[in-house]
Amino acid sequence: MSLRNHSQVTEFILSGLTDRLEMQGPLFVLFLLIYALTLVWNGGMILLIRIDPQLHTPMYFFLGNLSFCDICYSSVIAPKMLLNFLAKRKSISHTACAVQMYFFISFQDIECFLLAVMAYDRYVAICNPLLYRLKMSWPLCNQLLAGVYAVGLVDSMTHTCLTFRLSFCRSNIMNHFFCDMPPLLALSCSDTRINEIVMFAFTCFITLNSAVIILLSYVYIFSTILQIRSAEGRRKAFSTCTFHLTAVVIYYGSLLFTYLRPTSTYSMDIDKIASVFYTLVIPLLNPLIYSLRNTEVKDALRKSVKKFLTKS
Repeated sequence: MSLRNHSQVTEFILSGLTDRLEMQGPLFVLFLLIYALTLVWNGGMILLIRIDPQLHTPMYFFLGNLSFCDICYSSVIAPKMLLNFLAKRKSISHTACAVQMYFFISFQDIECFLLAVMAYDRYVAICNPLLYRLKMSWPLCNQLLAGVYAVGLVDSMTHTCLTFRLSFCRSNIMNHFFCDMPPLLALSCSDTRINEIVMFAFTCFITLNSAVIILLSYVYIFSTILQIRSAEGRRKAFSTCTFHLTAVVIYYGSLLFTYLRPTSTYSMDIDKIASVFYTLVIPLLNPLIYSLRNTEVKDALRKSVKKFLTKS
């Protein structure tokens, strides 16, 4: 049958995390708390990095951008998700769905490459400390950041244009809590093979390349740490790296699990759980993993609080 004979979908209905009415209230409170803490912790980290001169280094420059990315990342998903917990009709317009998907993919890609750049920064600092200022100059840091954002925006535009050129003439009920490629492709009545190939290729390029940079960086970092004579120094270094790599494994693992599987094995109920990790939980944990265990950040926070109390 010709696609012209189908009625086109003008809005989508998001099924959300669960259809059990008794769970809507508790889930609303839980994710409102998660979102609020994400804004406070990441916003506080950005402010602390800006006001403390000792944190004006490449490491904290990228960390501040990671916090900004996490705020944007969560803000693309959480407000609509929270609203749908209370709404009777969980709809999102065709245009709003495209906008949400565009910014979601953008910040997803940006986060991937920021994690890779931060791992490279630590590699240079630990393995080549004498050349650190030369290799991580401010012009280079700005170029790396610009490249990270450019890749994210271009990749997102490609996926969004390819996805929303499709015809959606089947059910408009999307089995997800936000607009993402896999559930949208499942609703399309067009041929989605090109979309699946592009999604697989771009995901491999972005996710696997950034993951390889992280893994190689930490291979060299670990080899350098093993040469540290102090047992206490090695323990602290390994502890910091372990928490970093734990977050990376959770983030990249959930992405690979979601996007590098064929649609024939697609299970949205399982993917929803993975999506919660990389859209809401990881942005909440990043300030703790990368910052609050850091002595320099703790000292900067103490000084800022003391200065504030003194002025008051």
